[in-house]
Amino acid sequence: MQKFLELSNIGIEFSTDSGVYRALTDVVLKIDQGEFITLIGHSGCGKSTVLNIVAGLLQATEGGVILSGREVTSPGPDRAVVFQNHALLPWMTVYENVELAVKQVFKGSKSKIEIEQWSMHNLELVHMQHVHYKMPHELSGGMKQRVGIARCLAMQPKVLLMDEPFGALDALTRAHLQDSLMEIQKDLNNTVIMITHDVDEAVLLSDRIVMMTNGPAATIGEVAVVDLPRPRDRVQLADDPHYTQIRQQVLSFLYDKQKLPSISPKSQQQDNSVKIAAPKVA
Repeated sequence: MQKFLELSNIGIEFSTDSGVYRALTDVVLKIDQGEFITLIGHSGCGKSTVLNIVAGLLQATEGGVILSGREVTSPGPDRAVVFQNHALLPWMTVYENVELAVKQVFKGSKSKIEIEQWSMHNLELVHMQHVHYKMPHELSGGMKQRVGIARCLAMQPKVLLMDEPFGALDALTRAHLQDSLMEIQKDLNNTVIMITHDVDEAVLLSDRIVMMTNGPAATIGEVAVVDLPRPRDRVQLADDPHYTQIRQQVLSFLYDKQKLPSISPKSQQQDNSVKIAAPKVA
């Protein structure tokens, strides 16, 4: 039976000054509609490359992506990407940033009033309707990211792709946005693929955690099923033995089976290493 989203034997190579670099090999993953999947692994393991192939921003050298029975060959509104950098247009208000996406996707199918209502509805989903008139420079980092998420949700994508969306935020803001994302995903039943370096974030949010091997020629090493009941409360999970077991499975893969790649002191300063802090309480 065909799954909602299938990554079929994906491999990709890039031409470099040193020759051909094989980034991914034989990546196979089947995802159900409404699943929340996180990709985790050491820097350089191809997580963003997988996400960009699903988004249609990169073409695989071998294999491909099938979404709802159709091959993905280019970007489209059925796949929306939330980057670590919110990418809001600075000359537009919060509302106008969301409205722009709505107009692009629903031009001709929604009236002016419907576009206004739908834009505000999606701002309400992320609790940002009260600042719809503000400019991006007037917002905090967390507020900007909420608007970026609202803009993507307003496109009504089949798949929401998130590339470390909370990576640049402080711990408290990050926790609030994690809670908001869980609430939105429960209400809308979005299919989500998210990249993270935070093990606790992965366990908190996911239905499955996909662990990538080190590059080059990275692939899926293990998949952890997170069968913790929803809704999830981070305070209660801190003392849940099953939560601890899943967390330990991911850590064991990352630090026993896949050693952190050796890097120079200079590059180490730029490396986004996997976070293994104790579960955050907020």
